[in-house]
Amino acid sequence: MSVTRRTFIGTGISAGLSCSLAAKSGGEPAARRPNIVFIMADDMGFADISCNSRNGISTPNIDRIAKAGVNLREAYSNSPVCSASRLAVITGRYQYRLPLGLEEPLVPARRGIGLPPDHPTLPSLLKASGYRTMLVGKWHLGEYPEFGPLKSGYEHFFGFRGGAIDYFNYTQPGQGGMIEDGVPIEKNGYLTQVLGEHAVSAIDEYAAAAAPFFMSVHFNAPHWPWMGPDDEAEANRLGKAMREAEGYKRQAIAHHFDGGSRKVYEQMITAMDDQVGKIIDALERHDVFENTIVIFTSDNGGERFSDVWPFSGQKSELLEGGLRVPALVSWPDVLPRGAVSHQVQMGMDWMPTLLAAAGVSSDPDYAPDGMNLLPVMVGDTRPVDRKVYFRYKANHQRAMRDGDYKYLKIAGHTYLFNVAEDPLERADLKEREPEVFARLEAGWKDWNSTMLPQIDESYTDSVLAKNQADHIGAEETLTTADPGN
Repeated sequence: MSVTRRTFIGTGISAGLSCSLAAKSGGEPAARRPNIVFIMADDMGFADISCNSRNGISTPNIDRIAKAGVNLREAYSNSPVCSASRLAVITGRYQYRLPLGLEEPLVPARRGIGLPPDHPTLPSLLKASGYRTMLVGKWHLGEYPEFGPLKSGYEHFFGFRGGAIDYFNYTQPGQGGMIEDGVPIEKNGYLTQVLGEHAVSAIDEYAAAAAPFFMSVHFNAPHWPWMGPDDEAEANRLGKAMREAEGYKRQAIAHHFDGGSRKVYEQMITAMDDQVGKIIDALERHDVFENTIVIFTSDNGGERFSDVWPFSGQKSELLEGGLRVPALVSWPDVLPRGAVSHQVQMGMDWMPTLLAAAGVSSDPDYAPDGMNLLPVMVGDTRPVDRKVYFRYKANHQRAMRDGDYKYLKIAGHTYLFNVAEDPLERADLKEREPEVFARLEAGWKDWNSTMLPQIDESYTDSVLAKNQADHIGAEETLTTADPGN
């Protein structure tokens, strides 16, 4: 059965999804459930795509998704750092329901912590319903052999395990290199291109099969180290320096604090945009683009060379720039084309949204915290008011958004902003509107009481920043917060 926007809306969306999309007589999967391609950038700023930009950066292929679908202009990551935000995406839940979510982000030294294989995930639920599933690119949700993509619903994994990797030599401090289905592999070339080529090859295989497919394409771009397609010499320089260094200095080199520029950063984004274009071209070549949900987003806000305008802040901060991310979704058979949505959205919303599109139920013992976005996007209705919550251990950060208002606590200071009127978060309304501030602060505390508490042993990026400052003479600007409210 082919799904169109008219028939999709006519089913009543929620009530009719399981009948219209997921079942034929006898409960078997429908012939044309949508394929899903979930593309995630790494540390990409809100305005690092041209359809959100004011600075002339060109991402024509990523923009194709916006032109064919919906641009979610008020999209948030669940966390301002990597593994915590990715945990929310794959489980559809606040990351602080699991010990892994306390790691901000997960580092190799934290062995024995990861996404439990028995926890339902977006790929595991889709796989159980008949989808083919694959992850191409970054995992960062736990180390082998206890954890891994193949234990959490992906049939095939081609990529790397940790938080960052060299773009040419494929090395990671303490985490090995590239692997395919658990086996180390040797590859050559610029990694962004290698990942894109593997995704296209998989589409060539999957599109000819009867079963729908779910493919996660998690690029490492534009995460450090800062390397464009022509920077192999720089990769070799860094590799040599790391081999000769130890301890904190080696970590600092891995972060590439002495390299990069806005020009290199744009080259990294351009290379990723090229691969996004090839993925879309492959879907169109096999005549499946119209009934494929294509999503492009980032795991969290940008850093260093990124553009987060009109926001302030960056990765590792609960200011808007650390949380607001590009979020584009197309499904031409169902979604309107060229639409803009101002629905407040979080990374954890993707799981219930995609499960609904595929006609798959969530596990009743692990109810999603995210919302199904389809009624808003398909029905072209007004945004739904919602409350969303954040916390981050470094600098004791807390935040809550309720409507246009945002409560923020950072380094012992509290604020109230109207982020609709003041996206830069400059005008503190705490004294002017004390009742609103008190309501949001109390609401955050009520939510936090339902989450796992922070613990001293959990890792946060501020620990690394402080240690690097102590050991290599950089200015010390971050502190490690104590646990609690």
